[in-house]
Amino acid sequence: MDLSALEKQALDDALSISGQRSTRQREHVYAVLLKQRDHPSADEVYARAKETMPSISLATVYNCLETLTDCGLVKKLNYEREPSRFCPNDGEHAHFLDEKSGRVYDIALPEDFAKVVGHVLPKGFEAHKVKLTFTGYAPVDLKNNNVEVANNEKD
Repeated sequence: MDLSALEKQALDDALSISGQRSTRQREHVYAVLLKQRDHPSADEVYARAKETMPSISLATVYNCLETLTDCGLVKKLNYEREPSRFCPNDGEHAHFLDEKSGRVYDIALPEDFAKVVGHVLPKGFEAHKVKLTFTGYAPVDLKNNNVEVANNEKD
């Protein structure tokens, strides 16, 4: 499982800025996350990584995920009574947790979303980023984990 040149450069840059270096295992775990962007748990990442790198251990996967989270390439998502999940989407987006299936979807947001909703903050507060999770039910026929708000059908 390989990263594109652009993905590899993004990984190397993020790790370098945080004082880390790239390893085969970190590259592999990052590639696993990018290949199937369905917000997997660490155990799911481990199972997928092991398919093409049989020698990788669960501890190594956990350490790689922690490093990728610490350097800002991956977001760690925590939901009540659920294992942590991991999201490599670096764009401005919210998450939608489907209560029935347990799937998590990315919902694209405008880049200026923090400013758009900033008026609800008390005087003197200034938001640079908003973390937003919707919880409910997604359409049963929805297969894509990325839902674009820009062309969102609200029918």
